[in-house]
Amino acid sequence: MVELLVTDFVINLVVIAVSFLVLNWASNLAINNAVKVATVTRLGKTAIGFSMIAFSTSLPELTVAFIAALSGGAALSVGNVLGSNIVNICVILGIAAILLHLRARWKSKKSMYVGSNGSNGINVIPAFAKSELSSIYFGLFISSVIPIVLIYIRAATWIIGLVLLFIFVGYMYQLSKVRIPIENGEVVAETEKNRLKRYFLFTIAGALGVVISAYFLVESAVFIATSVGISQQVIGATIIAFGTSLPELTLDLKSFLRGHSGLAFGDIIGSSFVNITLVLGVTFFVPWLVGTPVTMNMSIFQNLIVFSIIANLFFWYFLSREKISWKEGAVFLFIYALFLATTLGFV
Repeated sequence: MVELLVTDFVINLVVIAVSFLVLNWASNLAINNAVKVATVTRLGKTAIGFSMIAFSTSLPELTVAFIAALSGGAALSVGNVLGSNIVNICVILGIAAILLHLRARWKSKKSMYVGSNGSNGINVIPAFAKSELSSIYFGLFISSVIPIVLIYIRAATWIIGLVLLFIFVGYMYQLSKVRIPIENGEVVAETEKNRLKRYFLFTIAGALGVVISAYFLVESAVFIATSVGISQQVIGATIIAFGTSLPELTLDLKSFLRGHSGLAFGDIIGSSFVNITLVLGVTFFVPWLVGTPVTMNMSIFQNLIVFSIIANLFFWYFLSREKISWKEGAVFLFIYALFLATTLGFV
């Protein structure tokens, strides 16, 4: 019996590892082709970052929410959402700020010149347009306020889920009406227009890969959580939250390093907005829709909500100062390390 349990445990660990790899690959396939679709169809970069890319990178969380809601694992999805938002802000921005600082130091040493960037650090916050700032601040506002409301009301039902879905649909509709002028008179090649159908198909294929890999990820995580006595919210907030944030981590770090920090900021905040509205809405509303309503006791997520609020408050503060250098990045990483320590019971 013990040998069988150990074998199942190892198999599920392998399934989780493979699922992470497939999840990352499939999400990137969906994201890359969604960006191409957006380019061909002349959508603005702000809308791409906050809506299309953010929605694509949130496909793992959304899939986890659907599967967990239908299988009775809603706590796993809530922990995953809150944990993913902490990862998106603390880990991605923290690593990006430090990597850019180290790259600047390396370049300055290589050229035998140490300028202000080498001494004071690279600022990862770009020069936003007013329309971009409105999207970013609204998304961050929603991501900050809703967790506070949830912990205040304590019990979340399908009505809360419906309200969150309305917020998501309403703001996405508003955002769809905003148009950004085409930059530098860029013209889309005719060959790219002819590949539009292909880009759509690859986007769908990537999304399906996300669905399949997320299914195995949730099933294996639930098995491990129950077999070793770890609660679903802890698994969701740590291992799965980091795994489902791999698309954001991969895409946004590349964007920062290639000088497209506006796209990365749009994705980070847009993903948090999608997670807190659409994904949580699905988590609470879908079980009621299929006849198995849940009433979630939000007090069990108090630690997650507190750290989510802390991360957002620091983000607000750094944005107001218009500076996120390696020092602010170190603060973000310290917050995440403290979050892990408290979640896993080390503090």
